[in-house]
Amino acid sequence: MECFFSVITCQAIRRGSYTSVRQLTDTIGAFIDGWNDHPRPFAWTKDADEILAKIGRAKTKTSVLTHH
Repeated sequence: MECFFSVITCQAIRRGSYTSVRQLTDTIGAFIDGWNDHPRPFAWTKDADEILAKIGRAKTKTSVLTHH
């Protein structure tokens, strides 16, 4: 999901200027409709072990910071 939110933010939301919430939600809806017409799968670039190792390192750093 994070990848999709990054794409929609970069390709739709940041490129626009919105005068109302309605205008913003319409833009997001149109982007999603276009994406669904021509979907592109996201490819994982790391395997599960690499991802879990990174999470473990982040937890260790966070734990050290919160216990001082």
